[in-house]
Amino acid sequence: MFPIVHARQLSDAVFELGVQAPAIARKVHAGQFLILRVAEGGERIPLTFSDWSAEQGWIRFIFMRVGKTTHQLSHLGVGDSLADVVGPLGVPTHTQGAGRVAVVGGGVGAAVAYPVARALCDAGAEVTVILGARNAELLILEDAFRALPLKGLVICTDDGSAGEKGLVTAPLRRMCEAREIDRSMAIGPAIMMKFCAATTRESGVPCTVSLNPIMVDGTGMCGACRVSIGGETKFGCVDGPDFDGHLVDFEELMSRQRVYNDLEREADADFSRGCVCHP
Repeated sequence: MFPIVHARQLSDAVFELGVQAPAIARKVHAGQFLILRVAEGGERIPLTFSDWSAEQGWIRFIFMRVGKTTHQLSHLGVGDSLADVVGPLGVPTHTQGAGRVAVVGGGVGAAVAYPVARALCDAGAEVTVILGARNAELLILEDAFRALPLKGLVICTDDGSAGEKGLVTAPLRRMCEAREIDRSMAIGPAIMMKFCAATTRESGVPCTVSLNPIMVDGTGMCGACRVSIGGETKFGCVDGPDFDGHLVDFEELMSRQRVYNDLEREADADFSRGCVCHP
């Protein structure tokens, strides 16, 4: 069992949990992920580390309440426990020799972008972060990013309620055209990463993306997380989650992500009927 030592609600449907997991905390690096189960017999879901402390032995992750398992997670608090937490899994984000980097975090992808930006700063890179969300209420971790030694922080919201009105691709395009960055990294919804990759391709700026395919075991055994990269089949869990965004078949990725949408909605609806939901 993994005791929960930290819990907070970041927005209407976004939550952060921290669990005591000393063995994992000692080995995790930016860009890696974990797989957890809420209880025995439950679903195994992958979530990326948002923070950790090797000294204090805790790890944290941020998630959006979208299905039954994340709904269950959203009701847990300090004093509760998770049945299983496995990790760190995946290949850490490459940070050495990065030069001038734009890190783009969209929605809950900001949770992954934060440790990546921090690691890049620690490695001596010149980092500009672009944070995007549908509106101001859905922006997360802005204060944490402002505490980093960034070159700049650009906020974008679809409705203009915070920062620039518009998509993250607008400031990314400006930076590419002005030759202000050597490379970029995009983390967020697949459609956002697709357009970030297209934007950087126009200017010949390399773009790394952190993919989130459907995953079961996280060790390359099941093949559920397979993605097409430059016409080759790769596994998101052991070959990624970071890939060259210019080579990703995003249409295939998004199609596979939608396979179980109906079943997920049905399972969440069944669970919701028996619980008191968060407002």
